[in-house]
Amino acid sequence: MEPSRDIQRLIDIMAALRDPKTGCPWDIVQTFETIKPYTIEEAYEVADAIERRDMDDLCDELGDLLLQVVYHAQMAEEVGDFSFGDVVEAVTRKMIRRHPHVFARSDADTPKAVKLQWDEIKQAEKADRRARRMRRGLPLEEKSGHLGSVQRSFPALVEALKLQERAAKVGFDWSEPAPILDKVEEEIGELRQALKDGDRRKIADELGDLIFALVNIGRHIGTDPEMALRGTNTKFRRRFSHIEQELHACGETLDAASLERMEELWQAAKAIERQLT
Repeated sequence: MEPSRDIQRLIDIMAALRDPKTGCPWDIVQTFETIKPYTIEEAYEVADAIERRDMDDLCDELGDLLLQVVYHAQMAEEVGDFSFGDVVEAVTRKMIRRHPHVFARSDADTPKAVKLQWDEIKQAEKADRRARRMRRGLPLEEKSGHLGSVQRSFPALVEALKLQERAAKVGFDWSEPAPILDKVEEEIGELRQALKDGDRRKIADELGDLIFALVNIGRHIGTDPEMALRGTNTKFRRRFSHIEQELHACGETLDAASLERMEELWQAAKAIERQLT
């Protein structure tokens, strides 16, 4: 088996790995449930490579993510549900259907018009999916209410953002960021009170409210809160690494260093970043 640019080679490799008689013992016993965490992990690693602007890693991580798609498709084909070809056909049909302004005739010639057209097409797709599942005798899996289409399986920050976007479609929204900042201050006050009272359940509840309000600010100013937080995480890693390296250079350790000493080095890291930018 030789490497290739042809997707069929990857499909063949996965089929060989899953072969009950000659395949890999680990791959053979995997299921959709056991592979799912790896699929999520690979998606995050793609995002990380993008944030680091590391094109070498991005190429590698996209390959790992593609492998996950092929893996799930192979397992589905083994039980007669669908194949990788079905996945490709479904997504190409969807992209063509959702872009009539590119592949057919449409009056949508602005980003706003395209978005409205996209929403209309998605509604038609939902109706078609419902009819298709009824014909096959499959459960309809109806999601009740206006917010029912927002998946609970999303990471919490993503779910919060999508819930807010969905509610905003019917006018349940702030008009501008300023009042949300007032809401943030209100939530901080309630969190302070909960901390003072010592009620751990109330503390968790108020913390959630505060984070939800902060997500709302991100939405209004056009900043993805997930990406903003990941950027802060990267910054924290970088500055903490500076503390660790400086302590090591001075013959000191993290365990022995005082908070004041670490804060001094933290501020030094910030000063270096300001000079570089």
